[in-house]
Amino acid sequence: MQNPRLAIRYAKSLLDLAQEQNKLELVYDDMKLLDNICKTNREFANVLKSPIIKEDKKNKIIESVTAGRINSLTASFIKLLGNKSRESNLPEIISAFIEQYNVIKEIHKVKLTTAVELSDEMKNSFIDRIKASEGIKNIELETLVNENLVGGFVLEMEGKKADASIRRDLMDVQKQFMNNDYIQKLR
Repeated sequence: MQNPRLAIRYAKSLLDLAQEQNKLELVYDDMKLLDNICKTNREFANVLKSPIIKEDKKNKIIESVTAGRINSLTASFIKLLGNKSRESNLPEIISAFIEQYNVIKEIHKVKLTTAVELSDEMKNSFIDRIKASEGIKNIELETLVNENLVGGFVLEMEGKKADASIRRDLMDVQKQFMNNDYIQKLR
């Protein structure tokens, strides 16, 4: 069940505690690890959300997956979630924590979709251009490959989207032909 207000509150509490104990970077690394586990292992995410599996079983599963991989503060936080029967909200809390961390560290997420895999040199070129044009210092670049773009790229940042793909150009040309913009319309 999605509950963004709950996720934001729990994430804020963990973030504040991590800052207070000077463990912000460690907790952030743990959250990235847990986020990766939740996204790559569908069964784990389904176990967390399952109303059939009891909380003690879920807690044991979480503990076995994270044992020795996360620091004590994060482990205690996850146990607290288990005690409050909030383990089903863990993926949302992780996302909220990462978002809040990015705000504090002024990290801007950029999603770049291209038709082919980009070299590191091209990725760095995109990052440099975005930094120069937007006046941003820290960028986290996520790259995706979508062969349907044919060529060019689609850049998404902070709710804005720049589509400079060949696919979009072809769709624009198709719309022009469908509208018959070049034929005088008769009344």
